[in-house]
Amino acid sequence: MDARFLVTTPIPGPGLPLLEEKGSVTVLPEPPSYSRLRELCSSGDYDVVLTQLRDTVDADLLAEAQVKGVSNFAVGYNNIDVKAATSHGILVGNTPGVLTDATADVAMALILGTSRRVIEADRMVREGRFRGWEPELLLGRDISGSVLGLAGFGRIARAVARRALGFGMEVLFSPRPPGDRPVGREELGEFADRVQQVPWDELVTRSDFLSLHVPLTEQTHHLVDADVFKLMKPGAILINTARGPVVDEKALVAALRDGEIAAAGLDVYEDEPRLAEGLTELPNTMLLPHVGSATVPVRAEMSRLSALNAVAMVTSQEPPHLVNPEVLK
Repeated sequence: MDARFLVTTPIPGPGLPLLEEKGSVTVLPEPPSYSRLRELCSSGDYDVVLTQLRDTVDADLLAEAQVKGVSNFAVGYNNIDVKAATSHGILVGNTPGVLTDATADVAMALILGTSRRVIEADRMVREGRFRGWEPELLLGRDISGSVLGLAGFGRIARAVARRALGFGMEVLFSPRPPGDRPVGREELGEFADRVQQVPWDELVTRSDFLSLHVPLTEQTHHLVDADVFKLMKPGAILINTARGPVVDEKALVAALRDGEIAAAGLDVYEDEPRLAEGLTELPNTMLLPHVGSATVPVRAEMSRLSALNAVAMVTSQEPPHLVNPEVLK
């Protein structure tokens, strides 16, 4: 019998042709509701479901699911209850290592955009309010010589550090906030003597730009909350290209309104696609629609890897990017 694949959202090539070589492919025309996805996964009509971050694959869904695997079209997989999947013998795959540079570029774009008030400037020109050069028009700040604090120091954070050093920024990092662990020179590699490790509290208080690069876990949920905003410099800028719930978005709105911090550049949100009330009204924000990985080559590679994971799940092979290898044991 041919394999049967369910794809919850149309994806770019070359993923779909790879799936079609191995069996039948059902692509939903629009994202399913939770109840619809639960119904489809429990129907017994599909072997593998290829999901997106917005698809909630929780313990209740997995308890009823009649699938061999869930292949997530994303590096992150906080939308999937991996523990529950493992307990039911369901494989989970992701697409790591392909969007590092693309996401780092967006983080730098947010740093530059917020520091130089790009959104405000663009709006002024479009609305016909530009009257010519003025000595004090939309004064921003230099990023050269500023302190960039990196929460997390994985692949994306390191790529941001590489770019920031090229701009003459001082780079600090805390590898696993809110906890800590020492990072030696050998592990730092090219960054030895070029970046400085500091505790999380010090990172918060010293950073001119605080850029988040941590996974979403119980420990990092609301890592940046009202208490953190109170510790940040009044001129500090928050950058988030990680996961929305790492930031308490209501507290962020209050901090921006009250001048506790100067600005925020966001590519992710706590309750996507909904935003905290008042966020879009603030002039000192740069808000992107989760486009960190949105380049043609990156999305094509994510498509390929998610398809390879799905194919392996139905052909009794080990998926190339398996989140829960213990299922195979």
